[in-house]
Amino acid sequence: MKAFQIPNLLRVGTVAAALALGGVAAQAGGHGGHDGHHRGGHAAMAEGGMFGGHLGHMLDMVNATDSQRSQIEAIFKAARQDLSGQRDAGKKLHQQMATLYTAPNIDAAAIESVRAQMSAQREAAAKRMSQASIEAARVLTPEQRSKIGEVMKKRMARHAARQAG
Repeated sequence: MKAFQIPNLLRVGTVAAALALGGVAAQAGGHGGHDGHHRGGHAAMAEGGMFGGHLGHMLDMVNATDSQRSQIEAIFKAARQDLSGQRDAGKKLHQQMATLYTAPNIDAAAIESVRAQMSAQREAAAKRMSQASIEAARVLTPEQRSKIGEVMKKRMARHAARQAG
């Protein structure tokens, strides 16, 4: 291995180890309940996309009908059910990564293999949540979607201002 690659590899390994260990701690600590008010992991993404993570609030804001609410809630419930099995698999991958980084000998190939599995799992979850968001957006009227878009732009501007300041 070339000398200039070693510091980069160490930097990447340190960040990956921190993320892996942090992921194990987060999984062990849990991510909220199933009451619809606070959820983490893939369930939180179910309310991401167009809805910005606050489904109920967004539906209130656009005066969604009872019919729209039930359709959208059913869409996200199905997505959460589809992804429920991934939570345990993701926890096992995080634990596996932590074990690999704390082993006496670092197995780069094994670490890369687990990283690739974690990445594929996140991609599959993101794709499923994107599909759910698209289905939910189709339930809303163009005017309702426009209003949500305006709120999202304002939130992004506030976030950017906090990051800059």
